[in-house]
Amino acid sequence: MLTTAQVLAQNSFGDTRTGGLAGPMGLFLILLLGAATILLIRNMNARLRRLPDRFPQQAGPAGGDRAEATVVDPTDGTAPQESPTNTPNGPQQRRDG
Repeated sequence: MLTTAQVLAQNSFGDTRTGGLAGPMGLFLILLLGAATILLIRNMNARLRRLPDRFPQQAGPAGGDRAEATVVDPTDGTAPQESPTNTPNGPQQRRDG
């Protein structure tokens, strides 16, 4: 007869010594991912060091204030109209009638 302690003490998972490659393979993968992370960090730092301290300003309209730039209405092709400066959605299009 098997007692409760003997039933609980039985190893029903098979031999745990076979297939002992999981530990070393896991360590290898962790080391490989760590090395890849270090190389990526070094590469990104090198790229950031090559960037200029300040980027040049984008060229605005020739002479005049940037807020009063003229915009050509693409719908009718007539003379340029002044761009509104205080609208949050950009220039408003004219609607004729």
